Amino acid sequence: MKYNFIQKIAALSLSAVLAVGALASCSGSDSKVSGSDNSGSNGQTKASYRTVDEIKESGKVVIGVFSDKAPFGYVDENGKYQGYDVYFAERIGKDLGVDVEYVSTDPASRVEYAATGKVDIVLANFTVTEERAEKVDFALPYMKVKLGVVSPDSAVVKSIDDLKDKTLIVVKGTTAETYFEKNEPDVKLQKYDEYADAYNALLQGRGDAFSTDNTEVLAWAIVNPGYTVGIDALGSADTIAPAVQKGNASLLNWLNDEIKALGEENFFHADYEATLASVYGSAANPDNLVVEGGVVD
Repeated sequence: MKYNFIQKIAALSLSAVLAVGALASCSGSDSKVSGSDNSGSNGQTKASYRTVDEIKESGKVVIGVFSDKAPFGYVDENGKYQGYDVYFAERIGKDLGVDVEYVSTDPASRVEYAATGKVDIVLANFTVTEERAEKVDFALPYMKVKLGVVSPDSAVVKSIDDLKDKTLIVVKGTTAETYFEKNEPDVKLQKYDEYADAYNALLQGRGDAFSTDNTEVLAWAIVNPGYTVGIDALGSADTIAPAVQKGNASLLNWLNDEIKALGEENFFHADYEATLASVYGSAANPDNLVVEGGVVD
């Protein structure tokens, strides 16, 4: 089997997590933050968030990102976090005047990590949904996205009808899982906890197609010959935004002001050029992906 880009990233991510453990932000750390007991006597979650002043006083901001979802969040061969979300996270740390401590998260854990205060901010390609917004507070968006479906060239899935009698791979806790369960209940789903496992399942023929954000499958297909994104815009347009614990107005307001200010310098287009342009090439127009100043066109 061809040792492709995504498999390499997954292997590097795993080795970095095992070998590096918790490091300072300057080394691209991966740390699991154990939150205090956040359960009150009535079973409700107690506020455990840190305000902006508390974050500054501590000298670090704790940010949840992916470690295996290139090109948005991954660990490179040197054990350092890279990607579109990480580029933004580094700027947040700089403008707060603190170090960034990274916490590796998976799709299904993003809500929990923000809601329980295990991290200050989740920046993990986090699509805004009504259900999630009941549990966390989303800041202004910095990216927009739809769903895509990638499949082998030998049997390209070009429509939902093409999925009849086939198995679609999805990752748990993603908008793809929610979309197909709600809108296409007849499609047989094969679910995985990690993106690396989902892509390996597709490569190994354990499923007929894989659905996740179109931004990701477009990038993946470019570096994996033999696979095509037959559906590149499925469902409604969604936005991706940072998330914080419910009620943390201090940090939420700071993030909103930060995103507005960054929009004035076209920061997210610079982020795209630094982290995504080499991946997408001419396959995508950055204006169709990037949101500046929190304003969606």
